[in-house]
Amino acid sequence: MSGFLDNCQLPRCDCIELGERRNMVASIISGIMFFSGWWIVIDAAAVYPDMKDFNHAYHTPGVIGTVAFFLINSVSNGQIRGESYTNGCMGQTGARIWLFFGFLLGFGALIAASWILFGFYVVQFATPDWPGIAVFLQNALIFFSSIVFKFGRTEDLWG
Repeated sequence: MSGFLDNCQLPRCDCIELGERRNMVASIISGIMFFSGWWIVIDAAAVYPDMKDFNHAYHTPGVIGTVAFFLINSVSNGQIRGESYTNGCMGQTGARIWLFFGFLLGFGALIAASWILFGFYVVQFATPDWPGIAVFLQNALIFFSSIVFKFGRTEDLWG
């Protein structure tokens, strides 16, 4: 059951074939998303500097999401498949555990941002709701930028 979609192929669209520019486009899109996420939350922190409007402890999910970004993208797809990483401490299993831990941190940061948005800004009807929206957008953009960077590029990033 694990490979039931292996033979399914979507029709290829020649108009968006990136070829050798795929790494560059994925890196640019991921970088813009990552930058936009941090820019949004820095804007919210600058507009609402008072602790009663925007508690600065709400930056924690963004930091955790950034760490998850680096954890997810530090493991290549070849290491996950076991093609390029055969020796070492734990080999393919260690690479998969590392990637899983990165995704756990990313999802945890996204869930924490949702909790901040709904628990402190939506349910309590806080007057400025932009800080809660900014924290959620930041973490969503960081998480999706890590996915774009991980799966949107080919195996050899610098080749």
